[in-house]
Amino acid sequence: MMKFALKILINAAAIWVAAALVTGIHLTAADWQHQALTVVLVALVFGVVNFFIKPLVKLFSFPLFILTLGLITFVINALMLWLTSWTSGKLNLDFHVDGFVPALLGSLIISIVAWALHLVVRDDD
Repeated sequence: MMKFALKILINAAAIWVAAALVTGIHLTAADWQHQALTVVLVALVFGVVNFFIKPLVKLFSFPLFILTLGLITFVINALMLWLTSWTSGKLNLDFHVDGFVPALLGSLIISIVAWALHLVVRDDD
């Protein structure tokens, strides 16, 4: 359970950094407490999307993985962030991604920040 909470907090921090750096990603909560709660809930949604939807998309796009030598992963990650934005909107969370390009840039930033935080904060595997 502690490992799950740590991964959610790392993803939340990565999403917060992406929202601060990418112009098309909006975290529109009024105060910082509401923003913190929103980004943790968005990280939960992001985790659920990546756990359930992403493996199916990867399975059905396997020929594209071979054709593009794995570069389609960037597009799939962007689509997962965009789907997270859509789902967050349906859940009335103050998080929105304007389009594909901000989703692509945001997914790259989220991947890099989450990777770096996982290096710094070790979990027991």
